[in-house]
Amino acid sequence: MKVNSYFLPLIIYNLLEESKSYITNYFNYNVGIQAHRRLSTTKFSDIGKSRRSTMIYSTINDLSKNEEIERLKTMAAKLRSEAASLEASREAELAAAAEKEFNKFDTDKSGTVSIEELKAGLEKSFKKDVVDDSVEKIMKTFDKSGNGELDPTEFVTLDKFRNKINEIEREDRIFALNSRKDDLAKAEAAKFKEALVEQLNDNPPKNKDKILSILPYLFPLLDGIRYGQFLLQNEGNNPLVASISIIYGLYRSIPFSGFLAFFALTFLSGNFKINRLIRYNMQQAILLDIALFFPSLLIGIGSTLLNTVNVPLPNELFMFTYDTVFVTLITLVAYCTLSSTLGVTPNKIPFISKRVSAQMPTVEMFDEQGQFILPSNREEKDSNDSDERK
Repeated sequence: MKVNSYFLPLIIYNLLEESKSYITNYFNYNVGIQAHRRLSTTKFSDIGKSRRSTMIYSTINDLSKNEEIERLKTMAAKLRSEAASLEASREAELAAAAEKEFNKFDTDKSGTVSIEELKAGLEKSFKKDVVDDSVEKIMKTFDKSGNGELDPTEFVTLDKFRNKINEIEREDRIFALNSRKDDLAKAEAAKFKEALVEQLNDNPPKNKDKILSILPYLFPLLDGIRYGQFLLQNEGNNPLVASISIIYGLYRSIPFSGFLAFFALTFLSGNFKINRLIRYNMQQAILLDIALFFPSLLIGIGSTLLNTVNVPLPNELFMFTYDTVFVTLITLVAYCTLSSTLGVTPNKIPFISKRVSAQMPTVEMFDEQGQFILPSNREEKDSNDSDERK
């Protein structure tokens, strides 16, 4: 049996300690029994003699223990010598076996084993194919000098080569299994995402969808016509203005047309059967129409405050405000129309587009199980994922 020389001192030390304890207890027990017998049969006048006898026994006890310790030390030294001899013999056997295998692998007798010779030798020794990747890993493991070849001092036994090959094959199997699991997970995620896109109708808009996505902007445009009264009052002969006037007249002829349009767009914007671009423009048109209320409110508040000090609102300021609002509205509607015609979501309007985008459900708002994630929780999840990647 091979004994590791590094553990011999510990074994010997424990053996000595146990022997010392055993010898001490043995002698103490015998001395105590003999002293008890003497006391039970001796008069008190003989106590002095008994004490002298105890001292003699104690001296004998110490001498016996020292002799036992020396004997154990001698045994320990002998064990160390035998272990070292076994270790040296084993090392010599391994070196001889490695040298013998080295000579078999070194077919060109160059004094080193190249990677080609290593591959051929391993396949011949183990009678199986060894892939190039495994051979390269084995060479990298045992080639301490890094010159791409194994010299006699770097060459090991077949057992170590076999263990390394088994380790590499085991790692390759685990890697292949994990890769397969990852591929299946990615395929399932892609399939789920495709189904979710189909459910949310987040597909690229068709030509029909592009045209329909423009119509919701008629709602803020018709409600904002009043701001263009000063710019359009002299444009009665313009065909475009005339067409808008006709549409505006029909729109106003319907009772509560503004409320009806508002509720219709709100209801339809939540219908996932409608393409996302159309739903986005519906919600953005609603917010644009709501934004048109504030200029009139500000003008009304300003006029009231000026009237309290008997100062009328300048007509030029009134006209300038209306013209500015109308031009801004026409610009925004033109931008949304052009972008929607190209199939691009018009999400560049300050404040309004950001609000609409936050309300529109997208694929990114759902987790792998299809559960909706709140924006605050989604930001926290993205932050945690970023920290894990770091």
